[in-house]
Amino acid sequence: MNKNGDFVAGILIGGLIGVVIGILYAPKSGKETRKDIGEKADQLLTKAKEEYEYAVEKSRKAYEETVQRLKSMEKTVLEKAEEAGEKVDELTERGKGTIQEGKSRLKKAIAAGVGAFKEEQGKAV
Repeated sequence: MNKNGDFVAGILIGGLIGVVIGILYAPKSGKETRKDIGEKADQLLTKAKEEYEYAVEKSRKAYEETVQRLKSMEKTVLEKAEEAGEKVDELTERGKGTIQEGKSRLKKAIAAGVGAFKEEQGKAV
């Protein structure tokens, strides 16, 4: 049970205990005692309803605030995911360019190496 529910239960139990003690020690007639019990029960019921309504309203507000925060967080997460996707795309393109550049350098180096090898073979003959 939540704190508000415990509080309402405490009010009800405390009120009932108070009514019972009041009946046991009341120097009044039965009719007056029943009237007092009815009034106290009505007061207790009214107080319990007020506390229940307060707890419901407080829970509703907390729920709405939580939903709003979650919606805000969802929007932020989606924005961050989109930014991350864009960054991945950018890094992928950079990587492709670097690989192409490396391939081009490697081809030139191989061609230069083959040329140097042929030149050296030509000298040796």
